[in-house]
Amino acid sequence: MDGRVTELSDSWELYTALERLDLLQNSQPLWWPQHGTFEVVVGAILTQNTQWTRVTVSLENLAQAKALSLEILSQIDPETLMELIRPSGLINAKSKNIILLSRAILEEFSSFDAFKEEVTREWLLAQKGIGPETADSILCYACERPVMVVDSYTARLLRAFGYEFENYNDLQEWCERGIREHCDESMLQRTFAHFHGMIVEYVKSNSKGKVVNTMKILDIK
Repeated sequence: MDGRVTELSDSWELYTALERLDLLQNSQPLWWPQHGTFEVVVGAILTQNTQWTRVTVSLENLAQAKALSLEILSQIDPETLMELIRPSGLINAKSKNIILLSRAILEEFSSFDAFKEEVTREWLLAQKGIGPETADSILCYACERPVMVVDSYTARLLRAFGYEFENYNDLQEWCERGIREHCDESMLQRTFAHFHGMIVEYVKSNSKGKVVNTMKILDIK
């Protein structure tokens, strides 16, 4: 943390303030669309370095082509996949990584259901094109594990409160610690999923450039 005075004591205080703003009233139960399905895995790769609105178009293309399944994407022609996901950008890398991951899941786990139960963060990070944020998105929203996803939105919001973190793991640890201290174990997955979703929705709606306006949070705390 830098030398500025922060108005937040911990992540639980931030979570409860965001919850009072009812930011997820029009969202899916766990915020990420189609949580618990293979579609989340594909979306987590497609959303790298692009806007979710573009990812939605790519996912719709895949669904219309009946290609949004683990088995089909493990065998799909790369050129065909590139055209289907073109709206998401970086189509060469993303198509290759989707195909490679689909094949690896089938080879290692045989099915998506087994993957959900058995996959580890370490295994995901060992796959090409999968970094910490993508791995945690898959664990939280596809595998429905109690993992907190943090991203540039999280860093920007906390920076507005005077917090700076050296790396992804430090930011994630801060966000998880306050929640784990106050939340029942059985509710952690839902809480982490909502926390990440609320942060994204708040920052999207309350930013000017890269500066986040925190007044709504401070007013409701």
